[in-house]
Amino acid sequence: MAGSADTRQLADGGVRVEPPEPLQFLAPDGSLAQEYEPALSDEELLAAFRLMLLSRATSERAVNLQRQGRLGTIATPDGQEAAIVGSVLVLDPARDWLVPTYREMPAMIHMGLPLARFLLYYRGHPLGNQIPPGVNLLPVQIALATQVPHAVGLAWGLRHQGSDAVVLVYFGEGASSEGDVHEAMNLAGVRRAPVVFLLEDNGWAISTPVAKQSATASFALRAPGYGFPGELVDGNDLFAVHEATRRAVERARAGEGPTLIEARTYRLAPHNTADDSSRYVDPTQLAQARERDPLPRLRTFLASRGLLDDDAEQRIRDEVGEEVAAAVKQMESESEFAVEQLFEHVYATAPPRLERQRRALAEEEEPG
Repeated sequence: MAGSADTRQLADGGVRVEPPEPLQFLAPDGSLAQEYEPALSDEELLAAFRLMLLSRATSERAVNLQRQGRLGTIATPDGQEAAIVGSVLVLDPARDWLVPTYREMPAMIHMGLPLARFLLYYRGHPLGNQIPPGVNLLPVQIALATQVPHAVGLAWGLRHQGSDAVVLVYFGEGASSEGDVHEAMNLAGVRRAPVVFLLEDNGWAISTPVAKQSATASFALRAPGYGFPGELVDGNDLFAVHEATRRAVERARAGEGPTLIEARTYRLAPHNTADDSSRYVDPTQLAQARERDPLPRLRTFLASRGLLDDDAEQRIRDEVGEEVAAAVKQMESESEFAVEQLFEHVYATAPPRLERQRRALAEEEEPG
């Protein structure tokens, strides 16, 4: 378990607060801390592993499709699956809400978004940004940190409605430098909004390393300044992320306000398919990060418990492959969208400016 922070005086007169060691239960070699027993059942553990495999398989296929011109630019969650899956498994999809960025595909699938619908977003199809009824999920957000104030407002509004629902919002350490995050966390602390801030510290804000983004030793240390707890966890440890998120959700549901969780992980792929990370990532550092890949870590643990062997894993991989193939087929079977659809699902009642643009476009498309 994590201990207390340590304040140290620096030689240049500054002060550095050292955080406790990240919360960790599952070591990189797949061994489990002796005093810990997973809160997840065997069935839930296998489902988590399957979801992580689905994420990795979808990433591989999506990158191939993008290279063929069949998808647009996409950012994959490779290496961050434990942080994403471990946290979202705590939510109750029937009442809680998820607010993603652009890397949380496995969490979005867990909440009920069809995989084909997710892929349509990166095809540029309007249907890809329409969340199906009954799925408690906000759309993919590309602009850094703009989803964080929305998450706080959503959580605050749910509480005003008498709901005990909790909102889980994801963002990266680069996004935490945006003013939106400060404003959102300040408001959440003041209003004790039932929101869990899940900061995925993957080491890079595109090509800027974390050391050049902030002087803090841990982003979780910022939380007390807003009046609520912060916790640093090993983001490649499914169990540590799940445990920290479980406690945070319980606090929020009980009316005790928000929590900031920093899941320290590493981005194993480029920032997105338009990025060449080989120009700035030290290959030795990347190789070391691959040794902490969350998928083999969980797979080793499952095998040690007798829950998974080579044959069982291959069956899961085959199922996942078929699911991805079916989603791609469905995605590409959707008819091309009409330009008229650009005006839909924006306003309940279109303002005059938008109506003028719609009419102008229609006149341009009229023959003759």
